[in-house]
Amino acid sequence: MSEGKGGASPQAKEERGAAPKAAVIGAGTMGHGIAQDLALAGHAVLVWDESPASLERLKQRVDESLAVFKDMGLVSPEQAAACLDNIAPAASLEDACAEAEVVIEAVFEDLSLKQGLFARLEKAAPAGALLVSNTSALRISEIAANMARPERLVGLHFWNPPQVVPCVEVVKGELTTDQVFEEAAALVERLGKEPVRVNKDIPGFLGNRMQHALQREAMSLVESGVASAEDVDRVVKYGFGLRLAFLGPLERADMGGLDVTLKVQDYLLPRLDNRTTASPLLREKVERGELGLKSGQGFYDWGPEKTKAAVSRRDRALLAISRLLRELD
Repeated sequence: MSEGKGGASPQAKEERGAAPKAAVIGAGTMGHGIAQDLALAGHAVLVWDESPASLERLKQRVDESLAVFKDMGLVSPEQAAACLDNIAPAASLEDACAEAEVVIEAVFEDLSLKQGLFARLEKAAPAGALLVSNTSALRISEIAANMARPERLVGLHFWNPPQVVPCVEVVKGELTTDQVFEEAAALVERLGKEPVRVNKDIPGFLGNRMQHALQREAMSLVESGVASAEDVDRVVKYGFGLRLAFLGPLERADMGGLDVTLKVQDYLLPRLDNRTTASPLLREKVERGELGLKSGQGFYDWGPEKTKAAVSRRDRALLAISRLLRELD
């Protein structure tokens, strides 16, 4: 990227030395995992969060995550220690961004919050810093609405948990320059992740559009009494979901036969849930304070020990699957 296009010149990058600096804004579920990704790749990472409690827990959360990686032989004790050494809390947003080459926002999914934040970030960060939103569904162009230079902003949608899931959607806003877009994709590759380029700035990008289409039908099946939440999840985990780890939906259609897919769709699609509003069952649960893991109750009952065990199983399973996929490739 050139300075005129919102990026750093080669000379400026050389002056910064071999330890690139990064800032992560938000120390929660996504922020601490993104900080771990950056720190494992050698970045010196400053993390800022408006919640002192979140910053106090930052290194503990990363340390707990790294324990799974060490147990599975994915990082050495020395690498884990270096990762923790590369992460530090920042006293302010401005301190976090002052010398950063890349700034990644990982705050609550609220458009006005993100718009205001990036108006601050472009002033706090160096002129050549890569500015990134980790939004999972909001349009990059809308987030950049209050920026003086919206062409600097690009989306990097890390999937939860970001330190475990390899995929990162690289999202080009309407004004994002090609150079910014490609630099963001290159950053993803340097982190050892799988960049997926999203060339059009549409709500939900690729993954969440498909994921929420599935969730809409799953919740509809539970609402209408066709099956329990447990059995809806079971048919995914032990049925077609097994294939999704190595066969995308279009590969599967090719393998099954497009003529068969056409026949099934002609018959089935008119009968699927096609609401354009959220599930009433989902809305009722949220209104009752049943938020899932964070409240201890959702579609399932969650206690502290059950939650801890479930998160550990999830991370180990995803890491094992990711390792197998890379070996098969």
